[in-house]
Amino acid sequence: MKPTDPPVFVPLVNEHMGLWASLQASRRNLLSIIPELCVRQPMVSGRTGKRWHMVMDPGAIRRMLLESVEDYPKSLVTKNLLRPAIGDSLFIAEGAHWRWQRRAAAPVFSHRNVTNLAPIMSEAAERACERIAAAGPRAIDMAEDMVRTTFDVISDVTFSGDGQMDAEAVHKSIDAYISEAGKISLFDMLGFPDWIPRPGRMFTGNAVGQMKAVADEAVEARRKRGGRDVPDLLDLLLAGEDPETKRQMNTAELRDNLLTFIVAGHETTALTLAWSLYLCAYDQEVQDKARAEAQEVLQGRAATADDIAKLPYIRMIADEALRLYPPAAMVSRTAMADDTLCDREVRKGDTVIIPIYALHRSELLWDEPSMFRPERFADRKAIPRYAYLPFGDGPRICIGASFALQEAVIILATLFSRFRFKPVKGRDPEPVLILTLRPEGGVWLEAEAVPGPGHPSQKAQVRAAE
Repeated sequence: MKPTDPPVFVPLVNEHMGLWASLQASRRNLLSIIPELCVRQPMVSGRTGKRWHMVMDPGAIRRMLLESVEDYPKSLVTKNLLRPAIGDSLFIAEGAHWRWQRRAAAPVFSHRNVTNLAPIMSEAAERACERIAAAGPRAIDMAEDMVRTTFDVISDVTFSGDGQMDAEAVHKSIDAYISEAGKISLFDMLGFPDWIPRPGRMFTGNAVGQMKAVADEAVEARRKRGGRDVPDLLDLLLAGEDPETKRQMNTAELRDNLLTFIVAGHETTALTLAWSLYLCAYDQEVQDKARAEAQEVLQGRAATADDIAKLPYIRMIADEALRLYPPAAMVSRTAMADDTLCDREVRKGDTVIIPIYALHRSELLWDEPSMFRPERFADRKAIPRYAYLPFGDGPRICIGASFALQEAVIILATLFSRFRFKPVKGRDPEPVLILTLRPEGGVWLEAEAVPGPGHPSQKAQVRAAE
């Protein structure tokens, strides 16, 4: 791909639609309800059952996420969708209940603890390489494989593979719930109260209830048995406490946060990896540059935490993939007080949306916004802070952001050092947003083993020369 080429695949967003058309479109793909004006204006407003505003102005977003965060809590729609599965965990909780959980959990994701988990990421990258090599010349769905890879990581760092909990069954239960319940209900769009049942969520409630019971048993078993010499995520959460109140999470609170980390902690990274590989498959120049960097640093081994600082270009690739295809591509808030954003009136009760997918493609904020150009992140200070929000910002910035980026760089560097990825003609994925931005149809790529430091063919050449 050259700078003048069109984007590899960027879906066009539609103009404003009425209530029924918006409902039908949103159940298929939330991206399709974002007005095209959002990439050309700082704010777009309308009414679909109730008043809404889409905000793409960094100053207004800063106000929502930092300066007046209490006036813009997560929307009722978001809470209604997720509370049955993950309770009042960090992702949903508000106010004092959120603050004490955040203080208790923050040390779990300290730089030291995240670095200590890197060997698990390196081992998962090695297993991914083995699967790709074993697949031979046939195409591989790298989206599916990256889900498997990051799931290996999160299940190991969560429960140390101790067999106390079937983490894969937990993931499938939550994923099934989100696939159905995550589709916007007409009742949600009309602002109906939470106590009115939503049909799509009634059919998955039993599976979620069973899954929670299994998770509770696993937490209690660990509590009785005690932690390991090298603590995993559950050990760290069990030991964690709010430094201000000394409060610790009870079993239900631990379970809800663990379920959040299990699902969000691997799917978002898997999506980042899949979209990164897809984009690099179409831009062999970028991929060659990444491979040269990885091979020089790794010399045939898997990447580690110590290598990350030496892999700046691969980090840029991950950053650019997160810009073009942010896993959390839309954030919804409910205004709790009258306000003014971009010189426009916002009333109490209005839905205020940050369409991150459009923000990251704004023609007002980015040069050639639809193009895949990792180099734009060479100087991160040049990018307006609230123009780039793959992990949110303000006090509610994603608690696992450093974990996700470390994992992404370790896995990408290991893969690029050993394989050349090429696209499969006619198999481009469609970006579809339900709760996360997934590549519908998969990311089908051909993977060709490439010689490099540590590669068997090169070792043979060195022996022959000797």
